[in-house]
Amino acid sequence: MAERRRKFWGWGYEDQGPNPEQQRHLAERMAKRFGLGGYAITPPPTESELNLRAPRIKPPDALAAICSSSVYDRAGHSYGKSFSDIVRAFRRDYRNPFDVVAFPRDERELVAVLEWCDRERLAAAPYGGGSSVVGGVEPPAQGDYRGAVSIDLGHLNRVLEIDRASRAARIQGGALGPALEDQLRPHGLTLRHFPQSFEFSSLGGWIATRSGGHFATLYTHIDDFVESLRVVTPAGAIESRRLPGSGAGPSPDRMFIGSEGTLGIITEAWMRLQDRPKFRAGASVTFPDFATGAKAVRAISQAGLYPANCRLLDPGEAANAGANQGEAAVMVLAFESADHPLEPWMKRALECCADHGGTIPAGADRTRADADATHEGAAGAWRNAFLNAPYLRDTVVAMGMVSETFETAITWDRFPEFHARLMATAGDAVKRVCGKGTVTVRFTHAYPDGPAPYYTILAPGRRGAELEQWSEIKRVISDELIALGGTITHHHSVGRDHRPWYDRQRPDGFATALKAVKRALDPHAVLNPGVLFDP
Repeated sequence: MAERRRKFWGWGYEDQGPNPEQQRHLAERMAKRFGLGGYAITPPPTESELNLRAPRIKPPDALAAICSSSVYDRAGHSYGKSFSDIVRAFRRDYRNPFDVVAFPRDERELVAVLEWCDRERLAAAPYGGGSSVVGGVEPPAQGDYRGAVSIDLGHLNRVLEIDRASRAARIQGGALGPALEDQLRPHGLTLRHFPQSFEFSSLGGWIATRSGGHFATLYTHIDDFVESLRVVTPAGAIESRRLPGSGAGPSPDRMFIGSEGTLGIITEAWMRLQDRPKFRAGASVTFPDFATGAKAVRAISQAGLYPANCRLLDPGEAANAGANQGEAAVMVLAFESADHPLEPWMKRALECCADHGGTIPAGADRTRADADATHEGAAGAWRNAFLNAPYLRDTVVAMGMVSETFETAITWDRFPEFHARLMATAGDAVKRVCGKGTVTVRFTHAYPDGPAPYYTILAPGRRGAELEQWSEIKRVISDELIALGGTITHHHSVGRDHRPWYDRQRPDGFATALKAVKRALDPHAVLNPGVLFDP
């Protein structure tokens, strides 16, 4: 049986995504929506169309068996999955590919690859699932490197050990989401970390990028689940002590969580697990507008209820997801437990919604002992739209659209002004650059002290100028976002795309300390140069 192949140019497997008929239907909807005559759909690139630069380096004989310089492997590892990545792929623009892709089968071979890169001054980029949307996996465009190597951790994909008493597991960094959960399921356990990229992202990648996952409150980031780490650096391996908690100085784990492959490569992690949920309660609550719904989210987040899902969609987002026709904002609310029914928690959350003008569906506070509680109605429509979004991005690019998202966080006291000004700035930028378009927003996560709003831009592009239009819109909105006191990224990480604004957000003293750590662990600056800071 032939092995399924990932698209080298886009999201998912080659046999996945909208078929030609579905693409045409989507194009017709977009043309009608924006009052345009129609869209021509550009076909995706093929390997035969790529004219990659010849590899500048050759792996040593001892590593040749685990290295590849094929067009497919080099092209597939040279870009992530952002809008700009997909646009460049559709333009057949692979002017700066990796020279070699290494596939180490264990930590010993990983160390050998990293030693080769360090010895020969080769830029080395760790690769988990390649789902970066911020330029976090591509080779550097500058620097005096002799070549560039992508280190694919796909073979380091096993759950090595399970501690059922402590509810934890030792897991290799290359394990993708589905494989990881498949290995935990027979033990009745789950990591319960489900980012949108779950299908094609890895544990090591989640940790390195401070991934945001399934839980909209309480356990929002992968940080919450890390018990200890093992990291391979050019200066040697580092392994932290496995503990439920510690007050012994700055946390060594925290130094590598969010380091984005610049300080070392995460090969293993002890992760805190949970029992698989048995009880679920879900509801979709409508509000007359987004501002009213936001007040209900604040009430719920400050009540100590900690719902698994508490996402608020503005009318535009609700319409895009098929949750309604765009006449109201929608809150997707859900609770889960492996231990107890959920009626009291749901009842209190719905009271918070009603106190702020929410319309409560009948029977919403009922606990269900199956997944249907969160897979039906408006909640189910949102879930399906959320999971399908990465597949649609490829089609949006093929149609010549401009699309981007801005995910941030701000405290509740500043949110009303922040939101109003950012929406105005985004709307003006889209109209000026593209002539027309839409700006929508939803909350992806909610904290007692503030929300994490996620803004989505969709606009018709000019053929051949989509990347330049995207760049201008991103610059204007990101400038305003930082000026208003938000974070440049809540869960998509920094990479290269967010560097200009991360440099403004990060305290200068911390930048100095971070660079000193870099010099100590990676003295020749071969690991992911240009990400987080300059070599």
